[in-house]
Amino acid sequence: MGRAPPPAQSHGWRIYADFLLNAGHTRIAVAAQSSVYWASGARILRDHLAPRGGTVIELDLGRLSPTAVCDELVGNRATALLLLAGIPEPAVSIVKAVRRDQRLAEIMIGAPAGQPEFAEWATSLGDDGAAIPFLRYLPEHLSPLGARVEKALHERLTETPSFVAFEGYDTVTVLADVLRSHGTDRASTAKSWSRVAVEGTRGQIRLSRTPDISVWQWAWPPVQVVDRDPAEPDRIRILHTG
Repeated sequence: MGRAPPPAQSHGWRIYADFLLNAGHTRIAVAAQSSVYWASGARILRDHLAPRGGTVIELDLGRLSPTAVCDELVGNRATALLLLAGIPEPAVSIVKAVRRDQRLAEIMIGAPAGQPEFAEWATSLGDDGAAIPFLRYLPEHLSPLGARVEKALHERLTETPSFVAFEGYDTVTVLADVLRSHGTDRASTAKSWSRVAVEGTRGQIRLSRTPDISVWQWAWPPVQVVDRDPAEPDRIRILHTG
């Protein structure tokens, strides 16, 4: 039996699966590299979609070239392709191959793990990288703290910070609060996770732990499904929230 996926991943990827169903996609191909994280994501999608009439077709990127991926999509009559793969490669090459294949003009490409969020994606793909929905763990409107952090990060990075930057800030905020309140003693720190209650950039953070997970997590951050606007690839569009 495989290890249960983290609660935050399960929550976000189920929301993504609902987005696919709402958009009319029931034959969904998952092109995945070999890793525990990608396998966990594919399992979440399959378990959530199957009872609702969805079919997940798994494509092994360890043995399929981008051209072979295109052939598999056509042969399986998939209407959506999800990239569970790293950037720049093989994800960039697969997107380019699919975009240029006239047989796949109507297929939706998705990247639930958030690869299109990063500047490298836009630089590598240009217009081809737009209209590819991905998960982003941000609220529709940032809190005053979030807005201040966004401004400071933008000045330092000289570009709009990704949701990962906010995740990093919130992680440091939680650790700083625990160390201030309970010191650096390991036993005291271990007992403190259940009492965490701090204001983060994306809302109030409280940690929880499910019976089959050994770590404490902020299990329910705000979740969006977004993409880069084809008319303006530097602009992010919100497509679905959960």
